[in-house]
Amino acid sequence: EVQLVESGGGLVQAGGSLTLSCAASGFSVGDYNIGWFRQAPGKEREGVSCVSGEDGTTYYAESVKGRFTISTDNIKNMVYLQMNSLEPEDTAAYYCAAGPHDWIHAWTLVKAYDYWGQGTQVTVSS
Repeated sequence: EVQLVESGGGLVQAGGSLTLSCAASGFSVGDYNIGWFRQAPGKEREGVSCVSGEDGTTYYAESVKGRFTISTDNIKNMVYLQMNSLEPEDTAAYYCAAGPHDWIHAWTLVKAYDYWGQGTQVTVSS
């Protein structure tokens, strides 16, 4: 059974840092593209970052470029999202998701992913 479990969310002050973890089971992280999404109350789910399972290329939304870093640990079968210089606008529930390699061109789209975690809340206070 494919499963994704996020952890590492919490409350942090603006300017602070958090690292989110996504534990994968039932598959190897290299078998899929792994994306991080976020959803704030009343807003659509948006793609934040993605790592290609095929060649390791990383992708970032403009709003987080230079502040967030996605990485994988193939031995632990984990994907991480290091978030620095956090802003109140980063407050949201964060989700990791797994999708097939050939959807990498559409990594920002929810429909590019077949499996989703339950989410972890990140709250950034001003």
